[in-house]
Amino acid sequence: MIKITLPDGSIKEFESGSTPMDVAKSISEGLARNVISASFNETKVESVTPLTTDGSLTLFTWNDKEGKTAFWHSTSHVVAQAIEELYPGVKLTIGPAIENGFYYDVDLGEQTISEKDFPEIEKRALEIARGKHDFKMRAVSKADALSLYKSQDNEYKVELIENLEDGTISFCDHDTFTDLCRGGHIPNTGIIKAIKILSVAGAYWRGDEKNTQLTRVYGISFPKQKELTEYLELIEEAKKRDHRKLGKELELFTFSQKVGQGLPLWLPKGAALRERLEQFLKKAQKKAGYEMVVSPHIGQKELYVTSGHYAKYGEDSFQPITTPKEDEEFLLKPMNCPHHCEIYNHKPFSYRELPKRYAEFGTVYRYEQSGELHGLTRVRGFTQDDAHIFCTPDQLDDEFKNVIDLSLYVLGSLGFENFTAQVSVRDLDKPEKYIGSVENWEKAENAIINAAKEKGLKYTIESGEAAFYGPKLDFMVKDALGRSWQLGTIQVDYNLPERFDLTYKGSDNESHRPVMIHRAPFGSMERFIALLLEHTGGNFPLWLIPEQAVVLPISEKHEKYAKKVLESLENHEIRALVDKRNETVGKKIREAEMNKIPFMLIVGEKEEETNTISVRRHGGEDFGTLSVNDFADLVNKEINSTLKSF
Repeated sequence: MIKITLPDGSIKEFESGSTPMDVAKSISEGLARNVISASFNETKVESVTPLTTDGSLTLFTWNDKEGKTAFWHSTSHVVAQAIEELYPGVKLTIGPAIENGFYYDVDLGEQTISEKDFPEIEKRALEIARGKHDFKMRAVSKADALSLYKSQDNEYKVELIENLEDGTISFCDHDTFTDLCRGGHIPNTGIIKAIKILSVAGAYWRGDEKNTQLTRVYGISFPKQKELTEYLELIEEAKKRDHRKLGKELELFTFSQKVGQGLPLWLPKGAALRERLEQFLKKAQKKAGYEMVVSPHIGQKELYVTSGHYAKYGEDSFQPITTPKEDEEFLLKPMNCPHHCEIYNHKPFSYRELPKRYAEFGTVYRYEQSGELHGLTRVRGFTQDDAHIFCTPDQLDDEFKNVIDLSLYVLGSLGFENFTAQVSVRDLDKPEKYIGSVENWEKAENAIINAAKEKGLKYTIESGEAAFYGPKLDFMVKDALGRSWQLGTIQVDYNLPERFDLTYKGSDNESHRPVMIHRAPFGSMERFIALLLEHTGGNFPLWLIPEQAVVLPISEKHEKYAKKVLESLENHEIRALVDKRNETVGKKIREAEMNKIPFMLIVGEKEEETNTISVRRHGGEDFGTLSVNDFADLVNKEINSTLKSF
């Protein structure tokens, strides 16, 4: 008999060789019908894997992230089989699950896959799925695995297998199809009821531009057709909200091939929006005791060698800048923190002067691969709302909780109400990924977890997601379409203070090492604005939007009064403009709607006589005739309801 510990802490005994599905059936038939994958002692297993030792078991359904991962990974096998049948001679490489769906990278040789081919691939994949073929894992020797793929002339699988140790290699079989696989599948193909091929793209083998370019086939699948229909409707809505499309329509930003890929150019409206976001955070930071600093866009290479950034990110940085001086090299800065460490180092500090909170809207540069660039969400030059707090160990808990408060204020003021916190810690199996002592890592991780608990945050712990120098707390926000994004981060760092030999004089008159907190509530201005655009569909909060109102004179003879209204609005600090074009009011209203301007103020003879304005809200709501003062009160009331004081 073996003892199985369930997530609720209960322990049940089963015969050795029982499977996760047997455990599910012992709990309820309903659960057994819905279980599609499992993990045993935190290792993914099949629902039919025999369990032969005591351990902890977690069962997953479609409603769990891990269940979806198994579902989509299994579908990638089915789609790969369909492609192999439809495109003779194709070479399969890898096909993982991703956040939404899966992809499979294939070498088609001289053949191609285009959108017109999607229905045929989907049809064959669904035919395979309806066969209800079991997914069966089996161990394979390295020699046999190599023999199979060498006989198929598949150099990609051969390369993968050559990097594996004998005794760790397994294949997954279903129907007539076999693939190199580590596992993590649903019980059988029949659970897959709906499959959609979403797109194809080029992808270099192993992400290296020097390697062969493969065809990446993206897809998604569901256990019900209805769910696929709903997902495709969501995709269509997402296209309407695409920040690249809205940014162009609202004239916020642009890109230029002459300037360079991944380097956004902010247009006047976008620059004004950025400025308001900066001022919003600066005001809150000032109340919280931050001091603004400014650091250069470059630094000597040695600075980033000291910090560890060069060793970890050197390949993703722009190449060093050489000068006429021998052996002198500079880098475009990939991070602001090394500069802030040197700002702290400009003079000695006493414990009485701590904490020091340095903030900067600092632009950093990283050489992202061209294929990974995406609008404002993945760029090569971006501005972080960075701050670094240098404090004593005794101050760490309060400082961290204060940063949580600031982050919650930022998210709440911008309409991001649905979020969870993610505590990102080390991968204990890969210590080489991190710098610093185990003791300091444990202290930092415990500080974050305790702060999250004390602030009552709903949080998860994710192993392996920490920065190389310390653990962090990330805010995972769901937008209006239910998509999850990482917005804002707080990190505890015991390591950079050691690397830069940062000290303060304690009450014992001895030198001590400060603790460093990295924080950025926005993350980066570019990415934050992109996500805010998509979350709001361009209908920004009233306090933030570039133009809060447009005055629409009915005819040319009312332009003088329109100008008077504009001056009055400006006196009330309402951002507005007058549309004096020789167009009908109806057309002006339609264009104001397209430009997401919150209020349209129509003025004609009646309004001029009564010294009023006719107020129409974006979306069609009619407020009737108001005085400018009453309209200003309406605007300020709405702003105050969303933009609370910090």
